[in-house]
Amino acid sequence: MATVTLRDIIKIYGEYVAIKGVDLDIEDGTFVVLVGPSGCGKSTILRMIAGLETISHGELRIDDKLVNDLPSRDRGISMVFQSYALYPHMSVSDNLGFGLKISGVPKDEIARRRGEAARMLGLDPYMDRRPSQLSGGQRQRVAMARAMVREPKVFLFDEPLSNLDAKLRNQTRIEIKRLQRQLGATVVFVTHDQVEAMTLADKIVVLNDGRVAQIGTPLEVFERPANMFVAGFMGAPSMNMLPAEVGPGNTIRAAGIAIPVPADRFNLPAAGTAVTLGIRPEDIVPEGHGTRPELGADFSAAVSFAEMLGNESLLFADLGGTEIVARMQHPRALEPNQDVRFRIDGARVHVFDNQNQNSLLR
Repeated sequence: MATVTLRDIIKIYGEYVAIKGVDLDIEDGTFVVLVGPSGCGKSTILRMIAGLETISHGELRIDDKLVNDLPSRDRGISMVFQSYALYPHMSVSDNLGFGLKISGVPKDEIARRRGEAARMLGLDPYMDRRPSQLSGGQRQRVAMARAMVREPKVFLFDEPLSNLDAKLRNQTRIEIKRLQRQLGATVVFVTHDQVEAMTLADKIVVLNDGRVAQIGTPLEVFERPANMFVAGFMGAPSMNMLPAEVGPGNTIRAAGIAIPVPADRFNLPAAGTAVTLGIRPEDIVPEGHGTRPELGADFSAAVSFAEMLGNESLLFADLGGTEIVARMQHPRALEPNQDVRFRIDGARVHVFDNQNQNSLLR
């Protein structure tokens, strides 16, 4: 497979700067997910790697070869699109072989590659069907197989699961990860779905407004978000954000509650400094549900709404004028506006600088 290197990549449309100096190293055989809200630039970066968009400034290298001006067909990449982009008048078999045929690949080699891809993705029963005779999940597998037969250096996926229903998304997500591991492939995958990013990636690149907000493993990005944007974007429901200030003796005060935090977790400014406190819903533990955190603070709040999700509920409550969300394991029925006792896990809270919005984690 291949490495992909981006150095100070900038993309300008007229007077609008869409990509603002992105640096990224994608190692051979890794699964890298570009994630962020709509308009953050993730698809633009993917299209520049593919050669479908020109690069305004910077260097793009595949295996140390500068490819800024190299045509897509010569970059050794294959792309899987959100819309599948299959030829509707061709059978599955012909869709898989057409690109190889026009590239002059011998017939026996086309048959070998096509057969291998069909076996890996379970397409043998569908080879004579046209795309209109396939389900959405089957069409996506055909699109993946068509990318495979080219034996590319790099696979590019542009939100390939967004047109599938929830069950098919889960199944296809597993197939994509399994395929990447079997092939040892270098993959760049674009999505706005945090679950896809967390479950597929070896490395996540969080983008915001054309810039890289954070690069790390799924666990690093979730447990140690670099700033308030990443903390709020990664995780569902979003991290609760509360106005707070640094208290005496390794405490954070928010909504009249003094929350003790580990002495070695943060680089805290002086007591009295205004900060922002971040608490994930799973770290606000309802009394009697889940393990009671040793280090923390208790409070009571009226639950205005409970969203039942099966084996858990999301509880919406008011804390000092800010709506917070808590996650309740093994839920029970609650009356409207019922008071519930909660405990905040002080060992897992996050604190952010109000000036630059960066995390104060050590």
